[in-house]
Amino acid sequence: MAPSRGLLPLLRTPIPIFNPKLRRYSHFAAAATDSSQKARVFISKSQDPYLNLSIEHYLLQKSPADSTILFLYANSPCVVIGRNQNPWIEVNLGVLRNEELGVKLVRRRSGGGTVFHDEGNVNYSVICPTPAFNRDKHAEMVVKALKYLGTEKARVNERHDIVVDKEDKDAILKPYKVSGSAYKITRLRSLHHGTCLLSSPNLESLSKYLRAPGKPFIKARGVDSVSSPVTNVGISNSKFMKAVAFEFESMYPEADRSQRFTVFEKEKEIPEIAKGVEELMSDDWIYCQTPQFTFSTENVALSVIGQRTKSSWPSMWSGVSFLQ
Repeated sequence: MAPSRGLLPLLRTPIPIFNPKLRRYSHFAAAATDSSQKARVFISKSQDPYLNLSIEHYLLQKSPADSTILFLYANSPCVVIGRNQNPWIEVNLGVLRNEELGVKLVRRRSGGGTVFHDEGNVNYSVICPTPAFNRDKHAEMVVKALKYLGTEKARVNERHDIVVDKEDKDAILKPYKVSGSAYKITRLRSLHHGTCLLSSPNLESLSKYLRAPGKPFIKARGVDSVSSPVTNVGISNSKFMKAVAFEFESMYPEADRSQRFTVFEKEKEIPEIAKGVEELMSDDWIYCQTPQFTFSTENVALSVIGQRTKSSWPSMWSGVSFLQ
């Protein structure tokens, strides 16, 4: 496959870091709200999942309504559940509470299923005007970047996931998921964010975190995750980020490559972002946003009908031992 024009030299250079001599922005907030920029790339240096998701939400809320934004980041190990999911069904909470493992539990603001993030998993977010939103458009953009980097059999499937066709142990060609997506759509702005498994060291241990012992005893509303076989693409985070950024800038020529903006930990000092981090880290958000469910065994039946109201949730529910 012929390389995208001008991409090869970019892959050999480091991702640009904010330099006040090269940028006309004093801080992230000014860059995020600049109405003169109709398309722009932001790259996070933080691996804090609560901060990165809060920055993403800030971009969704504050970026100009007619702009298109690409935000790239990687997180430290964490399990991220969808907005409408039940952590007692999706996650082994007892394992996650092992402080030695250091794996966080995060509830994002978009729908979709549960995913595991780590340093070998890059996340991409595209925020655009709602009239221009398309579930496959930017997934195809990522596929184009993957194909340039040598993953020729990458494609978008009917579930809008990115899969790679490869032979299994019986030499049968089958699709392996490398990227899943979730969405948040508002009246003016729409968010499509996805993962991409590049070099995760945790593929063999995912079931340890995602196999919930309480699941057989729970009847619930909400969204269940759909399990799929997964694999790593086998490329570096840096090359992936550069290739996706280049394809985005090719798709949106108004994006100025010299104006890529690097995002740092200090952005948590922005009040709206700080508030977002606080909310995402709270038990009220992680647990009390769970839709109604019932836990029952042969001798015990407990109905939790919180309907996302704190008053209906005893504080004990975030630590109930028999649901771990």
